Amino acid sequence: MIWDPELEEMDRRRRFALGMGGEDSVARQHAAGRLTARERIALLLDEGTWRELGTFTGAGTYDAGGRLVEVRPANTIIGTGRVRRRRVAIEADDYTIRGGSTEAQIAEKWEFINRYALEMRMPMVRLVENVGGSVRLLEKTGRTKIPGYRMWPLAEMLGYVPVVALVLGPAAGLGGMKAAGSHFSVMVRGTSQVFAAGPPVARVALGRDIDKEELGGAHIHTVQSGVIDNAADSEEEAVLQAKEFLSYLPQSVYEVPPRGPCDDPAERAEGELASIIPRNQRQVYNARRLLSLVFDQGSLFEIAPAYGPSSVTMLARLNGYPVGVIANDPFRFGGGLTRSAAEKVETFVDLCDTFHLPVVNFVDQPGTVIGLEAEREGAVRGTIRLVSAIEQSRVPWCGMIVRRLFGLAGTSYGRLQGVNLHYAWPSARWGSIPIQGGVRAAFRRELDALPAEEAAARLEELEAQYDALSSPFRTAEAFGVPEIIDPRRTRPVLCEWIEDAYAVLPEQLGPTGRTMRR
Repeated sequence: MIWDPELEEMDRRRRFALGMGGEDSVARQHAAGRLTARERIALLLDEGTWRELGTFTGAGTYDAGGRLVEVRPANTIIGTGRVRRRRVAIEADDYTIRGGSTEAQIAEKWEFINRYALEMRMPMVRLVENVGGSVRLLEKTGRTKIPGYRMWPLAEMLGYVPVVALVLGPAAGLGGMKAAGSHFSVMVRGTSQVFAAGPPVARVALGRDIDKEELGGAHIHTVQSGVIDNAADSEEEAVLQAKEFLSYLPQSVYEVPPRGPCDDPAERAEGELASIIPRNQRQVYNARRLLSLVFDQGSLFEIAPAYGPSSVTMLARLNGYPVGVIANDPFRFGGGLTRSAAEKVETFVDLCDTFHLPVVNFVDQPGTVIGLEAEREGAVRGTIRLVSAIEQSRVPWCGMIVRRLFGLAGTSYGRLQGVNLHYAWPSARWGSIPIQGGVRAAFRRELDALPAEEAAARLEELEAQYDALSSPFRTAEAFGVPEIIDPRRTRPVLCEWIEDAYAVLPEQLGPTGRTMRR
């Protein structure tokens, strides 16, 4: 064959690429408890579907005669493959080569695959692990550069294709930006950290030593900051979460979410739902248990469970159709809306609206959280932003009021414009203010003028009187609520509604006209 020399050179260069940073660097990566970039790609993709791009990108060394001695591969690996038979684009940092440093990368390579995912309308998965920038670049270029990557469609992608980021080691600077600039992100407890700048830079800025876990570990970002959505105990679990997340979403905004097989009867009626809400509103119940009794068995996938925990955001399925699910957790702040909970739900609404996931909202909302800390963190502003996100959404929406609906946060039960379909359980109560606190405030003077024992009796009498007026049946008489349903019929009702919702989704295909509020 006349091209044998070139084919042999291809094989040789490919061996350099597959060798990554060399045996010693690979061994150090494994000793740190982390997989290599290529092992991660194999773990993510269906077997035999990997199609690499930029295999030969790197820095070649040549002898005096111009013959190739070796190639140090680029420290980003890109390509395409399939996840559960669906096409995806992959960008993986190779930490075995200069710690995956962004300054040592050939940016055009990873920018290309992001642009490819956008233009070919397929999900983008980023496997992030790098040490960020380095001043060592100055030795090579002899100059500094203005930050930014003009060819990277970071914000634009969020409005068109699903973007997933798995942080599988340290992620500083640009790495943190890649992780946060996604629709869904996961980091591994103990081995992953995210920061704008790592401990050495933070030490100079703050004048004290900071441990990398203290600065940017999983607890910081999945519980306190909300920069990362979920945490995992291993790389294998993180990859599994990414696969699950993608299974609910379409390839791009030009498709509807894929319906999956379902052997869970649409008419399933769970008797437990009739008694899951306590009559005493001071008692709590398990919101996640409630959801498991309604949606397709085994289909609940929670996003950001530890951040803004008074609100619950999940992906799920109804008779095989993917949906977004919102609920309140009465175990945390009574289910009230905090600033962090509002931010979480706002982002989730944007996700559902972008990718045409109908939303089901199980409402037990006592209102925006009150108190000194809540006012300082701006809970009211968070509430307004959430209400605005809901009103700007177009995706079909169904509210299911299971218990309380009060105050400013109460307006976030659904989109008030348009059809505004919502149902109520007989346990539902609503208003501008709860009866218990409202009666005490309205009759304060009268109650204060009575002896303690008489005041308590009078308060009980007033609360009983106003509680009767707050019956959901009184509201239904004026068609203030479209329908009150037996809680046991919740799944059948929603399985009928989801057919209607998916029938109109094709009319909404395409971008929303804005990108994600991330």
